[in-house]
Amino acid sequence: MKYLMGIDVGTSGVKCLIIDEEGKVIRSVTKAYPLYTPKPAWSEQEPADWWKGTKEAFKELLDGVEKENIVAIGLSGQMHGLVALDKDNKVVRNAILWNDQRTGKECEEIIETAGGIDGLVAYTNNTMLTGFTGGKILWVKKHEPENFARIAKFVMPKDYIRYCLTGEIATDASEASGTGLFDVKERKWADGLIEKLGFDRSIFPKVYESDEVTGHVTAQAAAETGIPEGLPVYGGGGDAVIQNTGMGIIKEGTLGVVMGTSGVVATAMNSFGKNEGGKLQFFCNNAAGKYMAFGCQLSCAGSMEWYKNTFYAESAEPFKEINEGAEASSIGSNGVVFLPYLSGERCPYPDPNARGVFYGLSLLSNKGDMARAVMEGVTFGLYQMYELILNTNPDLKIREVILSGGGANSKLWKQIVADIFNLPVKILAGAAEGGAYGGALVAGVGEGIYKNLDDAEKVHSVKEIVEPAAGSHEKYQKIKRIYDKLYYDLKDTFEMSAE
Repeated sequence: MKYLMGIDVGTSGVKCLIIDEEGKVIRSVTKAYPLYTPKPAWSEQEPADWWKGTKEAFKELLDGVEKENIVAIGLSGQMHGLVALDKDNKVVRNAILWNDQRTGKECEEIIETAGGIDGLVAYTNNTMLTGFTGGKILWVKKHEPENFARIAKFVMPKDYIRYCLTGEIATDASEASGTGLFDVKERKWADGLIEKLGFDRSIFPKVYESDEVTGHVTAQAAAETGIPEGLPVYGGGGDAVIQNTGMGIIKEGTLGVVMGTSGVVATAMNSFGKNEGGKLQFFCNNAAGKYMAFGCQLSCAGSMEWYKNTFYAESAEPFKEINEGAEASSIGSNGVVFLPYLSGERCPYPDPNARGVFYGLSLLSNKGDMARAVMEGVTFGLYQMYELILNTNPDLKIREVILSGGGANSKLWKQIVADIFNLPVKILAGAAEGGAYGGALVAGVGEGIYKNLDDAEKVHSVKEIVEPAAGSHEKYQKIKRIYDKLYYDLKDTFEMSAE
């Protein structure tokens, strides 16, 4: 039996795992490392910590494993982080991470230089978010010119581990998409934009597809990690894309909904689609010629966590009480509508001033109505991102939802998702390994263990299917019209409150 290895360089730690050809996880090990916040809203890490954690994880992972069965390694990692390297491939400064917020002015400058959002979308099919790498490069150029002058190459976090393993400087098309400087349609660096911004084209890494070999494990890396020398290391992918591959969002027609603290709606696409206004993220997928469109809601299960902590702090079984109360309510929460903008919003409305709202409260409203309104309001927001995804390509047809995250643990919330989306909702078994699992799968595609990425879907098994209830979608559509209108009615008020 052949084994595949996956590495996910996350924000809180690195996960390394081994799977067999059938997709069974043989072993998984996670090692934590620190996060540094030298100033408010700044977020940095030392790349050396990633490598140290990876080496520790490998030594534990490989203990007692038949190493001769391991045939390849695939990479995943937190996207967008800037790892600047000098002419000797030494790290110039700490990595600036995806959740660092220092680059607001630089992002505005890039958008203006490109000719506005539509001009930038014409280059990259994305806008420039503060998380993206492009703004970070410009920030270093403006604020740390001595460091900028030393940069000979830049990579992203997982690609630094690639360098440590293979000695090669490279990235993949999904990861490059998240720089905001990549022509997603043509799958190459956006040279016209790069020239306008005054960046030296030579600092940009070579781009591979996810299932292409980017290098092989060196003798030095083998000695430090215990991995067999010469193992091929594949392109892999940025976590926002490849974690969907790991969770079964592989074939066109499947919509992934991840209900974590934040919510993500994503789908694989066989052809390019136009990202009007840059409201979504539209990236290259983990197979040549394929794409992934997705959006992020800032307070998804996080909204329910806030509700639990605020209204059920003294409860011994808060989620049991919340679900029982919500089940006792009805579709539409007896007139209560919740806007889940507790942390502002990113998609479909990029509005940091937006705030959470309970609308329609009356003397008859109770905690159960409010709990159900939170579930419905969050799901309406997820559905709005689904509508944006459909608008990218008129030929796109979605057949099913694959649901994961905290919301997938609630029987009622699963039914609400099925009813609002009017699609069957599937819960897959063993989809929790995410990016590392996806990395192993794309390595398997490269090795020929799976014919292609679509064939790799066979490793996933369905644990549960929830069908939409007859007539419920139509009822929810009436409530959604109120939900949609509320943001626009309150937009000016949100702005006034922020002054």
